[in-house]
Amino acid sequence: MPSNQPIGIFDSGFGGLTVARAIIDLLPSEDIIYFGDTSRYPYGPQPLEKVEAYSNQISDLLIKEHDVKMIVIACNTASAAAEDNLRQSKEIPIIGVIEPGAQAVVEVSKSKRIGVIGTVGTIKSKAYDNAIKRLSNQGIELVSIACPGFVEFVERGEFAGEQIRILADRLLAPVVETQVDALLLGCTHYPYLARVIGATVGEKVILVSSADETAFAVAKSLAQKNLETTNINQGKRTFISSGDVSWFAEQGQKLFGPELEKATFHNWS
Repeated sequence: MPSNQPIGIFDSGFGGLTVARAIIDLLPSEDIIYFGDTSRYPYGPQPLEKVEAYSNQISDLLIKEHDVKMIVIACNTASAAAEDNLRQSKEIPIIGVIEPGAQAVVEVSKSKRIGVIGTVGTIKSKAYDNAIKRLSNQGIELVSIACPGFVEFVERGEFAGEQIRILADRLLAPVVETQVDALLLGCTHYPYLARVIGATVGEKVILVSSADETAFAVAKSLAQKNLETTNINQGKRTFISSGDVSWFAEQGQKLFGPELEKATFHNWS
């Protein structure tokens, strides 16, 4: 496979842009194609079987129409639902966000009291619970909490205010009560709410985002498989939305930058 082919990244909407940014910062010469499946977002409340089907459809699109050399599942719900299946069914490397995030939170926790917050689908799958327990030889006290509503605030571009603060106080109460020392943001949207989440759980709690750790996993896989680009210039960034592309471009520019202005539309029908 030519090493100068792009890296494919997908999410249900905007959250995966945190992963895309981390990959771009670490691997600036790599071409990336980001697919935001905004016509079917959010994935979190939907059945995992449906999310798996979406993930397979997007992966086929990225492989067949964009000739990507690797796929990064920049969505915790999709990683939980589809990562194993995609690894078995696709011939290119598949990188998810579950394992990198789990590894990072286990490493930073000293008390071994760890919190995980995510969408309903991610928490219900127990993907992080299982990954964290596999990675730690010590007894872990784990509290996993679904946070419905957080994604919708991010998708509307609302990162602060009384409403989100009240919601955070209510949803994160079990995390505060457990006195965790590390909290894994188990949704790629949640780093946009890090200030609110941090204020709720307290400054002594380390917030862990899987975005940077996923970027490191991407770099490691590319090196191991001899797929690193030979390009020495800045890579090309392509952004695609399956929904309202003008809204995707407008919101995406607020979260990511001006490159989203040239986002294009993909119609599933």
